[in-house]
Amino acid sequence: MRMKQKIALSMSMVAGVLPAAQAQVPGLPRSSPEAQGISSAAVLAFVEAADQHFDAMNSCMLVRHGHVVAEGWWAPYDAETRHALFSLSKSFTSTAVGLAVAERRMSIDDPVLSFFPEDAPTVPSENLKAMRVRDLLSMSSGHQDEAIQHFSFTAPTSLTREFLALPVAHKPGTHFAYNTPATYMLSAIVQKVTGLTVLDYLRPRLFEPLGIQNPAWGASAQGITLGGYGLSIRTEDIARFGQLYLQKGAWQDRQLLPAEWVAAATARQTSTGSNPDSDWDQGYGYQFWRCRHGVYRADGAFGQFCIVLPEQDAVVVITSGVGDIQALLNLVWEKLLPALQTALLPPDMAAQERLVRKLADLSLPPLEAAASSPLAAKVTGRKYVVSPNARHIESLTCEFSGDQATLVIRAAGGEHRIACGNGIWLKGSTSFVDALDQQLVRVGVQRIAASGAWTAADTYAVKLRPYETPYCLTLRLRFTGNQLVYDAEYNVSFGPTKLPQLVGQAE
Repeated sequence: MRMKQKIALSMSMVAGVLPAAQAQVPGLPRSSPEAQGISSAAVLAFVEAADQHFDAMNSCMLVRHGHVVAEGWWAPYDAETRHALFSLSKSFTSTAVGLAVAERRMSIDDPVLSFFPEDAPTVPSENLKAMRVRDLLSMSSGHQDEAIQHFSFTAPTSLTREFLALPVAHKPGTHFAYNTPATYMLSAIVQKVTGLTVLDYLRPRLFEPLGIQNPAWGASAQGITLGGYGLSIRTEDIARFGQLYLQKGAWQDRQLLPAEWVAAATARQTSTGSNPDSDWDQGYGYQFWRCRHGVYRADGAFGQFCIVLPEQDAVVVITSGVGDIQALLNLVWEKLLPALQTALLPPDMAAQERLVRKLADLSLPPLEAAASSPLAAKVTGRKYVVSPNARHIESLTCEFSGDQATLVIRAAGGEHRIACGNGIWLKGSTSFVDALDQQLVRVGVQRIAASGAWTAADTYAVKLRPYETPYCLTLRLRFTGNQLVYDAEYNVSFGPTKLPQLVGQAE
């Protein structure tokens, strides 16, 4: 039934008819690709290539001339679930700064120290005294990479004080270093001058006018929005944000953001390198990256993209969990960019139908192997106790029943039950996601999808996707005698993807 509903929705998009439920939500109208000057066959070629070459696409959306012409989610991801943006959040923090400047609450030429005299070092360096808001915005605060790479956002102490204590090796404005703590400082400054967190400040000024509902954004122990990461919104919400910038800050009948700020934020404010083939060497604006082809983007780890193409009047949104994100951008330039024509195209219903069906059928593969094993009856319900470990996993139990299994994990004093479907994703929720970096995603209960199968006579494997994030955790449980050998590996990570092996002993 659900698949039929997805197909019906997409077919109405082909016909240029917006479903009534969507028509009531302020935002982006739907259209066929041809009506906006792009062939359905070209979009299909992009989607098929992304589906074939990248094993962790989460969603994509193409907007042309203000209309959504294609949209798809790889199950278990879906249209209504928020997605962790990682550093794409930075562009929203930059927008908050632009609004605060427009309201004359601050200037980008204000010294950073002027906002936090109580947190300043006893004897601030000349470089620290010279650091301005614009230097934070353009990632040219003067810090060396090694000075900021171990900055902890979970420290109970004042993070603004910790930032101001960092050595500033270079004259601000002269040296680019990607600096998430600097974006946190922008968030802290906005809060200082407005009395509101960036999340609350943006609600009536950005989120509500754009129709972005229920944005979630983490905060530090001091109650300051994280700024440089931590925002979670839906795929279409990202597209609306990109469309706002494409329209130079205008939305419907309002100028939400000054056009001058949009121009400055998305222009090249500092150099990032000289490789003509790299989309990381084209310069940096105010928390936006410049790209090749006259394009700019908001960008988050593992392929969270809001790509704005001003010359083509288009926005491309991608959420994913891929390692080679330059290859993903290359695919946009290869498949989509040349297909964006200036003239409208005649209808091509056959190609549109193929595109619609492809988008409706997108799915990340669940585990598909044997639903059972002769060993299942011997190990089902058996508790395996794990020696003390840094991940606080205490015991594991597998309960097998037909073609479904329930993984029972006791960790940090709590019990977690995860239902796993064979050949399908079963959705649920849990607060257990082994060693997931809680600095970077929402702490607490996660929406998950799980599938499991016997990949060998003695090995039960589980794919666990916290599908508000790009992560996928693969567990391999090998039963040998009275032991359970537990191996766990993530698809992507900021550190090692493979976790240390654990061994459980049967009670």
